[in-house]
Amino acid sequence: MTVPAPDCSPIAATMLDFVFAQVWARPGLSRRDRWFIALPCLAAADTEGPLRQHVYAALASGDLTIDEMREAVLHFAVYAGWPKASLFNMTVDAQWQRIHAERDQPVPPPTPLLPLATPSDPEARLRVGEQSFRDVNCLPFAPVRDDPYSGAGILNFVFGEMWLRPGLGMKQRRLVTVACVAFQDAPYPILSHVYAALKSRDVSFEQMDELALQFGAYYGWAKASRLAQVIEEQKQRVTDEWGAEGATTPREQT
Repeated sequence: MTVPAPDCSPIAATMLDFVFAQVWARPGLSRRDRWFIALPCLAAADTEGPLRQHVYAALASGDLTIDEMREAVLHFAVYAGWPKASLFNMTVDAQWQRIHAERDQPVPPPTPLLPLATPSDPEARLRVGEQSFRDVNCLPFAPVRDDPYSGAGILNFVFGEMWLRPGLGMKQRRLVTVACVAFQDAPYPILSHVYAALKSRDVSFEQMDELALQFGAYYGWAKASRLAQVIEEQKQRVTDEWGAEGATTPREQT
């Protein structure tokens, strides 16, 4: 990863000694997983220089493939907004071209978008979206199809298409989503997505704690403190539910 030129400023020392030497090296999350937290934070903060450096490093190192990066941009667009995602997307394209130019290689053609992995029939697609909503959110119900937001947006696209796309694993989509809802100050989504990530076991209790630390390093400790509070609350909720269900809790797992 490109790091700032050495200087004596407190922020430069902190970035080198804490963020890169300590946070990125911690064992709770892989370096690959940490990209899915750091990159949404940088894209949301509109930081062109750091975003450019981190996108380049994630791709050049091979930690993320170009398909995974582009899927992360799409997922980010849904949870953080299309205007901010436009810079993210342009940065990915520019750094992908830069990497191939430096290696004196042609840029490979993009992966075909069609056919989609989900049904094209409108009614079938909505049914798939309803089931996906229940599965992703660990809930027994789905929104009703009574307005464009719920029907065309949530059921048809967000859960009827995006969450089911093959370019990213469920764990990585959870990491991007939790990072996005944490910096959005959206009171209900942060509760529901932290809960679902833990309840599904896609993200372990330890990994969620590491997510909060990585998030704090990239988006600030004030917002990270709220995320950490929610995590503790949802850990207890999930543990109580597992106990009531007779399920194995994380502390009982081998």
